[in-house]
Amino acid sequence: MIASRTIAVVIPCHNEERLIERTLGRVPPNVDVVVVVDDGSVDRTFAVASAWARTDPRVRLVRLGHNRGVGGAIVEGYRRARACAVDIAVVMAGDDQMDPADLPVLVAPIVSGRADYVKGNRLAHPEARRMPLVRRTGSHVLGRITALAAGLDRLDDAQCGYTAVRLEVLDRIPLEDVFPRYGYPNDLILRLAAAGARIAEAPVRPVYADEVSGLALHRVVVPISNILLRGAARRAGLLSDQ
Repeated sequence: MIASRTIAVVIPCHNEERLIERTLGRVPPNVDVVVVVDDGSVDRTFAVASAWARTDPRVRLVRLGHNRGVGGAIVEGYRRARACAVDIAVVMAGDDQMDPADLPVLVAPIVSGRADYVKGNRLAHPEARRMPLVRRTGSHVLGRITALAAGLDRLDDAQCGYTAVRLEVLDRIPLEDVFPRYGYPNDLILRLAAAGARIAEAPVRPVYADEVSGLALHRVVVPISNILLRGAARRAGLLSDQ
């Protein structure tokens, strides 16, 4: 618990047999529940996580029959955390790319009642220049465009996957309609903003170690552009919330 709030860490993972054990080993002790969602891995990710679960009673395992995408895996993790009657869910990737030391800072705006959803902001951290220049610039631009489409005053790092949410606020949106793959963070922000959720950012350390990114530019630009256009259209009343 943190300030009497129960905390779950949701870990979406796809083919992370090399790093999932290290990720699980770094989950802070004040986390109450750990939900590992194996998103259709074809390697030993599930076996490694299962072995860890036998030593850590906090761990709940979810194995998806096929690859739904990171957004689909996170949504499933949220549902499992909600079923465990947890107050706040934090997303940490299965590739050990989030610093567990930042978790208290990330949940603080929710614990204090100032926010319902908190995005990690790597650009506001003193070590922001560790991010590759292209990724840093792209994150900044996408953050500003997402804020504009959502009607938010400001958003610096819309693409950061390190997030915290007050689980009850998810009842305001159709989780099943949230885009499940690249572009998921932007779609979730748009839907939460439209539902009146309070969105904040918190500085988190950018971590770039030995993880391997499968991100390709064409897989990002097209879906995110469509998501932002549809979000802006919904906000203008030109589309229904689907």
